[in-house]
Amino acid sequence: MPRIFIASVLALAGAATLQAATPVEELAGRICGEAAADISFELVPDSIEYYRVTTPVPGKVHIEGSTLSAQAVGLNNYLRHACNTDVSWYADDAVEMPPVLPVLGFPLEGKAEVPMRFFLNYCTFGYSMVYWDWSDWERLIDWMALNGVNMPLAQTGNEAIWQRVWRSFGLDDETIRAYFAGPAHLPWHRMLNLDRFDGPLPQHYIDSQEQLQKKIVARERSLGMKTVLPGFAGHVPPELGKVYSDAVIHPVGRWGGLNPDKYRSYFIEPTTALFDTIQARFIAEQTRAYGTDHIYGLDPFNEVPPPYWDEKFLHNVSGRIMKSLQTADDKARWFQMTWVFYYMNKEWTPSRIESYLTGVDPDRLILLDYYCDHTPLWERTNNFHGRPYIWCYLGNFGGNSVLSGDMDSVYIRTKRVLDRRPGRFEGIGGTLEGFDINPNMHTYALSRAWSSNAVADNPQAWTRSWAMARGGDEDRAVCEAWDRLFRDIYVFPNSNYGTMVRNRPRMTGHFGITTRYQFPYSNDSLFVAWGLLANAKTDNKAHMFDVVNVGRQWLGNHFAVLRDGFAKAYEAKDTKAMRRKARDMQELMADLDRLLATNHWFSLGKWLGDARGYGDTDTLKNYYETNARHIITTWSEEGDDLNEYANRDYAGLVRNYYAPRWQMFTDAAIAAVEAGKDFDADKFEREVAHWEWEWTKGHEPYPMVSGEDPKAVSKALYKKYKSKLR
Repeated sequence: MPRIFIASVLALAGAATLQAATPVEELAGRICGEAAADISFELVPDSIEYYRVTTPVPGKVHIEGSTLSAQAVGLNNYLRHACNTDVSWYADDAVEMPPVLPVLGFPLEGKAEVPMRFFLNYCTFGYSMVYWDWSDWERLIDWMALNGVNMPLAQTGNEAIWQRVWRSFGLDDETIRAYFAGPAHLPWHRMLNLDRFDGPLPQHYIDSQEQLQKKIVARERSLGMKTVLPGFAGHVPPELGKVYSDAVIHPVGRWGGLNPDKYRSYFIEPTTALFDTIQARFIAEQTRAYGTDHIYGLDPFNEVPPPYWDEKFLHNVSGRIMKSLQTADDKARWFQMTWVFYYMNKEWTPSRIESYLTGVDPDRLILLDYYCDHTPLWERTNNFHGRPYIWCYLGNFGGNSVLSGDMDSVYIRTKRVLDRRPGRFEGIGGTLEGFDINPNMHTYALSRAWSSNAVADNPQAWTRSWAMARGGDEDRAVCEAWDRLFRDIYVFPNSNYGTMVRNRPRMTGHFGITTRYQFPYSNDSLFVAWGLLANAKTDNKAHMFDVVNVGRQWLGNHFAVLRDGFAKAYEAKDTKAMRRKARDMQELMADLDRLLATNHWFSLGKWLGDARGYGDTDTLKNYYETNARHIITTWSEEGDDLNEYANRDYAGLVRNYYAPRWQMFTDAAIAAVEAGKDFDADKFEREVAHWEWEWTKGHEPYPMVSGEDPKAVSKALYKKYKSKLR
């Protein structure tokens, strides 16, 4: 039987048992528990970043590496490829260690192919990490280290710095906190997209996030990481213009369908002298609180147009921003995502991109090629005109629950840049919007930053190794299922897919930009993979996640067949068939909710519980819960364009949100046919939008999990639907 450790035990073992002397030894203690006593580390400086893992005697492991990052990667490769141990990015997931550390037949060796390994996305801080505590962050930082990340985005605690800065410019706390958005929406406030939604931001959140950030950056730096902290990109409270009447402040364009009169953001021109003063105060205040690695994320026009499209203005504005940053920190480097060049590709023409980028010294600017799994921009921008860039795997939008990712494509695309080294290609990274249900894809993409003899250099072999660490060493059916998933399911990049269950109901098509329900694979093949996982004999903890995840996707896909059947019955005005199809739809959603309820990572109770647990008064608990409800349902206000953007398959959400919407829809359609009328889709849209908004105001409790066994429920549901499909 494997030895199983969870985060609290790991920390205790690392601190009390090992008396670890180095950060990597402490990491091993947290992850491996008592087994870490048999793992030794040796730092061997070298011009090449490498690791080498050996087992000099049975039961003892020695890891040498030229950097702390390389040592951590060496440990991770030993755990995965020798111990069949998977380390999740979630603190609540157990780490399963073998009873005896395996002897290697040959050394595990690898080296870094690129110097920069980036991870996280501004959006992740809202879609996933908004109500995380230190234990959650501690595991994620360990996970990043194990996967070679040495340049994490560090956006926590931003508002505490800005609060002190804006106070110094004469603004009061009431004005400042009202300017900030609510916790889950802060990423879009930070990116100049919106102000004030779900505000004012509680002082409790501002203070607690500052203390959390101090722990985060200290731990990241101890493991050899360089943190990407924010810089000032021009976003200001509009009230600043009342204090400084000569400041040139522009309202930005409407974003995301939100009401511009209530939530519009404001941008101060970098040519304004006040811009330099704000930058200097912010960098100084931030450095006092969090230190600095001299890398600053600034994205002045993310998904919004600049005040002017004139190429000279674009060239000068980037130059002025860099000058202000360099004046505040003479070692500063500007770190910018290039998502806006993809998102607004009609406006950001090649000549405008060139003008903007060339306004900054090439050694001062680092660019994130944000969406290379879909559209690599280095190929369209003359390699970013000589500026260093990082190839990034995005993989999801909004943290949606959808199996997706083309592993072969990731291999081919990364191989192309690794072989050719076009321009100043200097890194590989992950820019996931939320921690979704495809950890294999994000882990694999980061692994491409390292050459290794652990597995053959192809994604199929990597997937087999992944399967072995998720129960395949105990049951070959697991490996067979993952072979099928690799061959038939993981064949397309995510491009705003969802399932029909999570769609706002309609007769045809889909509702929003992340609810497309078509999928380029056979749902029959997915059903076979689910059956293999459901009937496997392993009790591996990661496998328990997989069996729910795959079943969840199959059920969600199959729901579209039932919806289309209801629509066909509606067209035929066959109310008897409509009622039968409506019952089938409700039955499937009940089954889906039951399956999801067996695992807390698919639980509305977990999501809302984390939010409520962040507060220390009933008022704060209720506020945080409402904010958490907003982001995964309506996103913003009633009827806004971003509704459903961060839709999720969560137990409780299916039962009490998605299923009632579909019941309202089918009842209204049946009533219309019985009355001899056409179904009024516009009226239904208005009514359901109001119902959704009212749901976000609720505070009814949801359990974390049902207590049912995920394998038993999966087997029962698989058998049930296999019979139905005959």
